[in-house]
Amino acid sequence: MNREHLLQARLAIYLVFFVCGLLVAAWVSRIPAIKQNLGLSTGELGLILLSAPLGLVLAMPLTGGLIVHLGSRPVLIGSALANCLALPLLALSGSGGVLALALFFFGFANAAMDVSMNAQAVEAERRLARPVMSGFHAFFSLGGLVGAALGGAAAGVGMGPLAFFGWTAVGSAVLLFWASRHLLEARPTTGGPRFVWPRGVLLGLGLIVFCTGLGEGAVGDWSAVFMRQVLGSSEAVAALAYSAFSLAMVVGRLSGDALTHRFGPVALARAGGLLAASGFGLVLLTEYAGVALLGFAVVGLGYCTLFPLTFSAAGRVPGVPAGVALASVATMGYLGFLAGPPVIGLIAEATSLRVSLALVAGLSLLIAAMAGLLHPRRAG
Repeated sequence: MNREHLLQARLAIYLVFFVCGLLVAAWVSRIPAIKQNLGLSTGELGLILLSAPLGLVLAMPLTGGLIVHLGSRPVLIGSALANCLALPLLALSGSGGVLALALFFFGFANAAMDVSMNAQAVEAERRLARPVMSGFHAFFSLGGLVGAALGGAAAGVGMGPLAFFGWTAVGSAVLLFWASRHLLEARPTTGGPRFVWPRGVLLGLGLIVFCTGLGEGAVGDWSAVFMRQVLGSSEAVAALAYSAFSLAMVVGRLSGDALTHRFGPVALARAGGLLAASGFGLVLLTEYAGVALLGFAVVGLGYCTLFPLTFSAAGRVPGVPAGVALASVATMGYLGFLAGPPVIGLIAEATSLRVSLALVAGLSLLIAAMAGLLHPRRAG
């Protein structure tokens, strides 16, 4: 592949990551409107929302097998278009049961898109022979910020969820149509496993993304609650906690590839774990909302490169096809992201929110301790 085609492929992968983040944020931004339209209680909505993780967990191993059999490009194109189709279906649901089915499909398609686009990113990094994974993940975060902003704007002007989801899906499909023509052709792998349970180095990498996913989920679900209930900040200030975290993630990921090239994945991951723990320390030890906001931003800077670094390392594990390794590791990451918030809530109920977030800080130190697994000679 010549230089021009490789540049087009890289732009195409950037677009796919952006669209993936955009679609997820578009849905999340309109959950309150969907809840109101269907007349769901908070408890009913909580149960229905579990459908997406069920689809996600089922999709991970199946996607790894499909990538081995077909290659990442067709799997990515099919799952990305399915993700666009699933978004309007969420607004067309006339009951909680139908919404649960639509969410299962949405979660399945999104997980398949996630694994296959990371497989494309691993292939791009291999052909370029330099770190580029963090930049791809930065565009996922940018897509999330844009999707959330568009969702808020649509709600502000009175646009219903169906119209918003429809226009978002159409715009995303247009971007994906261009991207699909320039994605990398990665040859299917002959033989080898279609799914592996994490073990050895792969298990260690899975633990890193599990701890990272749990920490990100903790900030997403509990940062505003901590600011409001523990520090007594206003609702508007409390909402800034996740914004500070997200913006720091984007900034950190945009510079992550250059930092990886300069310092190497082990040093960067170790620094990330220590930085995240330090950020949680700021949050837990202060009584001032401004300092806590700074702490959540520091946490974002710590976590920002851990997923990209670990996925790159997983794609180099010998004896396991990249798509299978990514599916195995990503499953553990999503389990941490999904299981973390309710576990933190249970611990907080028994002790306090400070104690539960202190445990998350401890897991960040564990990430720093396991960072040696990301050394290219260990992973590949």
